[in-house]
Amino acid sequence: MSGWDSTEDDQETRPIGDLVDALGIEARVGPGELVAGALVILKVVQADGVTRLSMTHSDGLGWIERAGMLRVAESLETASTVRDAES
Repeated sequence: MSGWDSTEDDQETRPIGDLVDALGIEARVGPGELVAGALVILKVVQADGVTRLSMTHSDGLGWIERAGMLRVAESLETASTVRDAES
Protein backbone atom coordinates (compact mmCIF):
# COMPACT_ATOMS: atom_id res chain seq x y z
CA MET A 1 0.00 0.00 0.00
CA SER A 2 1.04 3.54 -0.50
CA GLY A 3 -0.25 6.86 0.64
CA TRP A 4 0.28 9.92 2.79
CA ASP A 5 0.54 9.90 6.53
CA SER A 6 1.86 12.52 8.91
CA THR A 7 3.63 9.95 11.05
CA GLU A 8 6.79 10.52 13.01
CA ASP A 9 10.05 9.17 11.63
CA ASP A 10 10.22 6.45 14.30
CA GLN A 11 6.93 4.87 13.18
CA GLU A 12 7.00 2.03 10.70
CA THR A 13 4.66 1.30 7.83
CA ARG A 14 3.02 -2.13 7.92
CA PRO A 15 0.03 -4.01 6.50
CA ILE A 16 -3.19 -2.99 8.27
CA GLY A 17 -5.54 -5.88 7.51
CA ASP A 18 -5.45 -7.11 11.11
CA LEU A 19 -6.27 -3.61 12.40
CA VAL A 20 -9.28 -3.30 10.11
CA ASP A 21 -10.40 -6.84 11.00
CA ALA A 22 -10.14 -6.04 14.73
CA LEU A 23 -12.54 -3.10 14.22
CA GLY A 24 -15.13 -5.49 12.77
CA ILE A 25 -15.31 -3.70 9.44
CA GLU A 26 -17.09 -5.64 6.70
CA ALA A 27 -17.99 -4.89 3.10
CA ARG A 28 -20.60 -6.32 0.78
CA VAL A 29 -18.84 -7.93 -2.19
CA GLY A 30 -20.86 -10.26 -4.38
CA PRO A 31 -19.82 -13.41 -6.23
CA GLY A 32 -17.79 -12.55 -9.30
CA GLU A 33 -17.11 -8.98 -8.13
CA LEU A 34 -13.51 -7.78 -7.98
CA VAL A 35 -12.19 -5.31 -5.41
CA ALA A 36 -10.04 -3.15 -7.67
CA GLY A 37 -8.72 -0.65 -5.14
CA ALA A 38 -9.06 0.69 -1.64
CA LEU A 39 -8.74 3.98 0.16
CA VAL A 40 -8.45 3.64 3.94
CA ILE A 41 -8.86 6.48 6.44
CA LEU A 42 -7.89 5.75 10.04
CA LYS A 43 -8.47 7.72 13.21
CA VAL A 44 -5.35 7.02 15.28
CA VAL A 45 -4.99 7.90 18.96
CA GLN A 46 -1.29 8.20 19.71
CA ALA A 47 0.34 7.11 22.97
CA ASP A 48 0.31 10.73 24.20
CA GLY A 49 -3.46 10.98 23.59
CA VAL A 50 -3.21 13.15 20.48
CA THR A 51 -5.56 12.10 17.69
CA ARG A 52 -4.37 12.12 14.09
CA LEU A 53 -5.75 11.13 10.71
CA SER A 54 -3.92 8.50 8.70
CA MET A 55 -4.82 7.79 5.08
CA THR A 56 -3.46 5.21 2.69
CA HIS A 57 -4.48 3.62 -0.60
CA SER A 58 -3.81 0.56 -2.66
CA ASP A 59 -1.21 0.74 -5.39
CA GLY A 60 -2.50 1.73 -8.78
CA LEU A 61 -5.07 4.28 -7.62
CA GLY A 62 -4.27 7.66 -9.13
CA TRP A 63 -5.05 10.91 -7.37
CA ILE A 64 -8.14 11.49 -9.51
CA GLU A 65 -9.59 8.10 -8.51
CA ARG A 66 -8.74 8.73 -4.85
CA ALA A 67 -10.32 12.19 -4.91
CA GLY A 68 -13.41 10.77 -6.62
CA MET A 69 -13.73 7.94 -4.12
CA LEU A 70 -13.46 10.40 -1.23
CA ARG A 71 -16.07 12.70 -2.75
CA VAL A 72 -18.56 9.90 -3.41
CA ALA A 73 -18.00 8.48 0.11
CA GLU A 74 -18.58 11.94 1.59
CA SER A 75 -21.81 12.33 -0.39
CA LEU A 76 -23.07 8.90 0.68
CA GLU A 77 -22.19 9.53 4.32
CA THR A 78 -23.83 12.97 4.30
CA ALA A 79 -27.00 11.56 2.74
CA SER A 80 -27.20 8.74 5.29
CA THR A 81 -26.66 11.19 8.18
CA VAL A 82 -29.47 13.43 6.94
CA ARG A 83 -31.74 10.40 6.43
CA ASP A 84 -30.99 9.17 9.97
CA ALA A 85 -31.73 12.61 11.45
CA GLU A 86 -35.10 12.80 9.67
CA SER A 87 -36.28 9.40 10.98
